[in-house]
Amino acid sequence: MLVLTGAGCSTGSGIPAYRDGNGQWRRRQPIFYQDFVRDLATRKRYWARSYFGWPLINKAGPNAGHQALARLQQGDRLHGLVTQNVDGLHQAAGHQDVVELHGGLARVRCMSCGHISDRNTLQLQLEQLNPGCTAEVHGINPDGDAELNDQAGQRFQIADCAHCGGVLKPDVVFFGESVPLSTSQAVGDQLDTCDALLIAGSSLVVWSGFRLAREATRRGLSVVAINQGRTRADDLLAFKVEQECGQVLAGLADQLAG
Repeated sequence: MLVLTGAGCSTGSGIPAYRDGNGQWRRRQPIFYQDFVRDLATRKRYWARSYFGWPLINKAGPNAGHQALARLQQGDRLHGLVTQNVDGLHQAAGHQDVVELHGGLARVRCMSCGHISDRNTLQLQLEQLNPGCTAEVHGINPDGDAELNDQAGQRFQIADCAHCGGVLKPDVVFFGESVPLSTSQAVGDQLDTCDALLIAGSSLVVWSGFRLAREATRRGLSVVAINQGRTRADDLLAFKVEQECGQVLAGLADQLAG
């Protein structure tokens, strides 16, 4: 069994989902890749929002769902795990060889030289660059993108790459950005040798996740889902359990362990 997880797998850890049960945005849309790359004001706005959102992601711990999936892997019940989440909670639960479809927030990448640095280190730099910075936070998205008023990022000072002075970007796939080829190949390799696909906590509205479900169906694999609310692949599913992910996965792990 190959597992694909989404934001609904992390809500039990206090990280809110992007969408409601009907697949509609709960909050404003995130910053898009093209805008981040071409516009300094957009980058300042992003890093201001990230500055206030990162602490929530950083302090979150794995919940029963993450732990259950790690147990299933340790019991050789899983073929692999692909996650749309960028919070690193599967790895924190002890899961090995996780394919991060959209990258990981704990890393920061320079868009010029490719150097990878630690997000906590950047948080300290941003704090030093913006002493006494405060803002009213209206909500936080699963990627640590806090909702602030429109003026909050205008005076925010951002850090450049310590190695080359280039533009820093979280090591995640932004909306409007393509999944790296190496990641797509890793997902394809997992799909080549699995018997079934379990979707946990994803509405599959994002194309990269839906494409995996559609390809699994094309290959004749059984596709099932645990998700509260509809998914984009409802008509492809063998069945769906509309309950909270952590509870269902914990029960599944207990049953298979017996």
